[in-house]
Amino acid sequence: MAALVYGVLCYILLWLSFLYAIGFVGNFIVPKTIDFGGAAGSTTEALIVNVVLLALFGVQHSLMARQGFKRWWTRFVPDHAERSTYVLLATLAFSLLFWQWRPLTGEVWSVKNPLGTGILQAVFWIGWSIVLVGTFLISHFNLFGLQQVYAHWQGKVARSPSFKTPLFYKFVRHPIYFGFILAFWATPVMTTGHLLFAVAMTGYILVGVTLEERDLVTFHGQAYVKYRRRVSMIIPLPPRKG
Repeated sequence: MAALVYGVLCYILLWLSFLYAIGFVGNFIVPKTIDFGGAAGSTTEALIVNVVLLALFGVQHSLMARQGFKRWWTRFVPDHAERSTYVLLATLAFSLLFWQWRPLTGEVWSVKNPLGTGILQAVFWIGWSIVLVGTFLISHFNLFGLQQVYAHWQGKVARSPSFKTPLFYKFVRHPIYFGFILAFWATPVMTTGHLLFAVAMTGYILVGVTLEERDLVTFHGQAYVKYRRRVSMIIPLPPRKG
């Protein structure tokens, strides 16, 4: 029961972080966003702090997802709680970024045309929607640790998700990452700070997806190798033959 409660709390914190991230990147509702509400300081200080925050998030997110780290980590954290703990620490890393982020408000571009603004805002919401739907298309509750702690509560071991390619996954191998890229870049007003965030997160995604694909080949073998030959990695495209 303790593991189940722990997993549920981690999942709730993840949802709060996800919703805050939408407001943070989109500059609305939340008290502190990517362009508003940060501590005053020099441009140099802001750059250093922001780069460190982005690096901490990237290292935590990628390192803890690797199989070698998991094998070491589960010597201290029970297998059924490993994913929930990963979710918790990722949420804390993202929350630290929200809390300590320093806005850099110099404009890189500013779209004034109402049609252009509307299109960019629509793409922003489409991106976040793809992220959310993409998690449910594979195994949302396994991805975020709930399935593991629920199975443990029932005295069972959660099964690993089987290899499948529903909907978005027929056209792009990593639609969740594609959705994040859309959400991070689609803005009518691109500031220096927002650009730093978008570039760093896109770079992290490209590095992370390369490492992740090694694990997927290990898990799914030739099925994933063949899938990788046919389907684009990040940008949705018609699948190739063969």
